[in-house]
Amino acid sequence: MSLTCRIATPADEPALLELMTLAIDRLQSGFLTPEQVKASHGFMGLDSRLIADGTYFVIEDRGEIAGCGGWSRRATAYGGDHSAGRDDRLLDPATEAARVRAMYTHPDHVRKGVGMMILSLCEAAARAEGFAALELSATMAGVPLYRSFGFSDVRAFEDSGVPLILMRKPISDS
Repeated sequence: MSLTCRIATPADEPALLELMTLAIDRLQSGFLTPEQVKASHGFMGLDSRLIADGTYFVIEDRGEIAGCGGWSRRATAYGGDHSAGRDDRLLDPATEAARVRAMYTHPDHVRKGVGMMILSLCEAAARAEGFAALELSATMAGVPLYRSFGFSDVRAFEDSGVPLILMRKPISDS
């Protein structure tokens, strides 16, 4: 396997924004109407707080960005810098789940293990900080990956007419 990982830096932001736009447009189109794909851009995207917190990963394949994603110890459930309802409050690992956030795979790198690598990195980092569970807000395109990694559906909801599923996974020290 040629995938490598590193922590994202502010210098990565332009390339990450480009990857996110491409992933939303191409990978969501099989699950959403064109109107829903367009609406997705209104609340999905880059959250620079994850980069500043050092909890956002870049996955590379032979030096090319293949994907990105991370986790957060903060209360914001999903969305980018431009999204409404952001909450920078620190979560309590004893009672709250860490958030898996902003996972995107370049369309040329799907089914290569990018998503599984990101989820494994997120789980290990959250566990190391004392969290006992992970939560995420899944797009329909991501649901199969998350279920295969052990996430369970909590509830379906919508944002701007786009269907999402809140999912949760307990994590342990094993």
